Amino acid sequence: MDRFSSLRVYIRVVERGSFTHVGRELGIGQPAVSKQIAALEQHLGTQLLSRTSRGLQPTAAGLDLYETAIRILGDLDEAEIRIGQKNIRPSGVVRLATPPAFGRMFIIPRLPAFFEKFPDITLDISVAERRVDLIIDGIDIALRVGPLADSTLIARKIGDLHMGALAAPAYLRTFGTPRIPADLRSHNLIAGQTRGATQPWRFNSPDGPLIMQPEGNLRSNDIEDQRAAVLMGLGIGYAGLAMFSADLKAGTVVPILEEFAAEPSPIHVICASGRRMPQRFRVVIDFLVEICAEKPGLRTSA
Repeated sequence: MDRFSSLRVYIRVVERGSFTHVGRELGIGQPAVSKQIAALEQHLGTQLLSRTSRGLQPTAAGLDLYETAIRILGDLDEAEIRIGQKNIRPSGVVRLATPPAFGRMFIIPRLPAFFEKFPDITLDISVAERRVDLIIDGIDIALRVGPLADSTLIARKIGDLHMGALAAPAYLRTFGTPRIPADLRSHNLIAGQTRGATQPWRFNSPDGPLIMQPEGNLRSNDIEDQRAAVLMGLGIGYAGLAMFSADLKAGTVVPILEEFAAEPSPIHVICASGRRMPQRFRVVIDFLVEICAEKPGLRTSA
């Protein structure tokens, strides 16, 4: 048994939760994957995986092996690069989870240049409103907007999402410009939704943070719908300013209540703890850092 090869297969199985998925990715078939894991379990004399409703999950011994294998193989990969293989191009699949609209608006437009530089990398992009579980969902890297709750993750802050209220000039000429957040009560507000719940609008005021629930005749969980409605003059919207950067530059929408803007939400890139980061992960993270640094409304505030 080639233990290094078996450990690499085992790591993929833990991260994907499926013999079939890993067999398809590696091009060796499900039976071959299952056979390698069975041989590894026999060699170690313990069960490494158990079947659950969410797929294959590591046992306590299996999780210990996973974390140890990540460190060992990561050290080996880094040593190979240091000792004379520095010219090897990063390659392989990187599974990236992003919030809705982020990939479409900021990542996809930059991919031609990325793939020209790194032609051997394959990006597997997943979009989800919920916060994914990196291990259970088989994700390598995830983007998170807002405070981080899980301290076991390796996190790097790469930007800030600046939020604000916006409207088309024609709407403001017809209905007037709000001067304070309370003035919004007399306007039609275009609301965003997440998993069926209306997203609150946040502002700062002399009395501290102000949170209000928008009321109007349109709600949508798609930022493109909200953007189109604002551009058509249907009402006032509230969104990440980066989503409207081209419109703000063109003057087709204008920001309002800027002096009451709330603190921006941090943007982090995260990966699982205990992991020696492969070169292909590093170049994708650097790519995401560049996107935030160059995009108005995503640049870090500190």
